[in-house]
Amino acid sequence: MERYAFVAVCAAVGAMSLLTFLLYGADKRRAVKDRWRIPEKVLLSCSFFGGAAGGTLGMILFRHKTKKAAFVLVNAAGLLWQAAALVCAAVFLT
Repeated sequence: MERYAFVAVCAAVGAMSLLTFLLYGADKRRAVKDRWRIPEKVLLSCSFFGGAAGGTLGMILFRHKTKKAAFVLVNAAGLLWQAAALVCAAVFLT
């Protein structure tokens, strides 16, 4: 039973990272085309609450929001706590 919980935690983090990556890409495309943008608080929230890997990858690949300190800090903090959560899940749920 615990193994399924660990898989669910990994799947949730993976799905949130994919969503965040896609949001960063969509926002960059909208910025280039001078269209309505995705609010920064949405991008930051998605990055912090499970999608830091996707947010960081989106920042690097799309060259988007890389000069904004808030995005660098939130993604770094998110990566740290999400990695710790995955390690704890691996230890206690498998």
